[in-house]
Amino acid sequence: MRKLLPSPLLSLALLVTWLMLNESASAGHLLLGAALALALPWLTRAWRPDVPRVGRVTTAMKLAGTVLTDIVKSNIVVARLILGDERRITPRFVWVPLSIRDAHGIVALAGVVTMTPGTLSADLSDDHRHLLVHAFDVDDDAAQAALIADIQARYEAPLIRIFEGDRA
Repeated sequence: MRKLLPSPLLSLALLVTWLMLNESASAGHLLLGAALALALPWLTRAWRPDVPRVGRVTTAMKLAGTVLTDIVKSNIVVARLILGDERRITPRFVWVPLSIRDAHGIVALAGVVTMTPGTLSADLSDDHRHLLVHAFDVDDDAAQAALIADIQARYEAPLIRIFEGDRA
């Protein structure tokens, strides 16, 4: 089964993406999407030698809930800042020290940070030990420390459990 379907989650994501991009779940789009979802991971498996080992499904679900909640809350905060006095906005670049070592986990962390309004992943250090984050409103060193602690506790720690097991 693994030879026919080397990456089931990727295949599912490709099928869903295909249907969403075409805004149709007609039989033709389902058939073509399924064919692409089966063929593309199979054809590209040689270029993906490092397959992620994802564990802790409950932790992943909790993280997804946390991220969705944070996106809603951050949208409100950013909207208030934008609609208010522009002089109150204090953007800053912040280097966030990383404990996570799994490359897939680092990519997931950078994606989560970027999806959350008010923050954007800007760079990863050459040694993969620091993530550069642009934050929309960090007015002092205490706010910077709070941002770092928040990213590490809310996103990085669960990602370590998901991608690296009990190391967290």
